[in-house]
Amino acid sequence: RDDQMLMMSIQGFSVTELEFTSTYIFSIVVFASIVNEGYVNKGNNQLYCVFNKNDDACNYGISIGITAFFICILYITLDFYFPQLSSIKDRKRVVMADLGLSGIWTFLWFVSFCFLANQWQYTPSENLPLNQGADAARAAVAFSFFSILSWGYLSLLAFDKFKNIGFIEDVQRLVLQSSPSSPV
Repeated sequence: RDDQMLMMSIQGFSVTELEFTSTYIFSIVVFASIVNEGYVNKGNNQLYCVFNKNDDACNYGISIGITAFFICILYITLDFYFPQLSSIKDRKRVVMADLGLSGIWTFLWFVSFCFLANQWQYTPSENLPLNQGADAARAAVAFSFFSILSWGYLSLLAFDKFKNIGFIEDVQRLVLQSSPSSPV
C-alpha cells in the first residue's frame, strides 16, 4: 500500500515530484514578493524593508526562498534519476540525504515564518505609505507557512521511502542467505 502511494502517478508525475513542484512555487512566491515589493522608500532615496524596517527579515526571506528554489530543482532532477540507481546503498544514501535536507528545510521555513510574522506584526502603519508592500509582506508570510507544511510532508515521504528501502535491503539479504548453496 505504501509503495502504491509513493508510485501513484497523476498525469505522469509522482507524488514527490508534485510536492517538490509546490515547494518550488512557494519558494518563488516568497522571494519574488520580497524582491519586488519588499522594500519601500519614504520620501527619500533610502529603501526600507517592509518588515519593520528590518533588513535582516527581507534578506532572510530572499535567501531562504532562492536556496529552496535551487534545492527543489536538484531534488526534482534526482527524483527523475532515482529509478536508474541500481545499488540499494546508493538509493539509501539519496533517501537519507532527502530525509535530512527536508527536515532541515522544514525547520528553516518555520524560522522564516516566525521571523517574518513577528516583524510584520510590529510594523507600524506609518512605515508603509499608501499601504505599499503590505500585500507582498502578507504573501511572504503566508507562503512561508505553506512551505512548512510542504517540506514537512516531503520529510514524511522521505521517511516512508527510507523505511521501504530498508525493508527491500533486508529482504535481499535474507534471500541471499537462504538460497541453497550450489554443489561443488
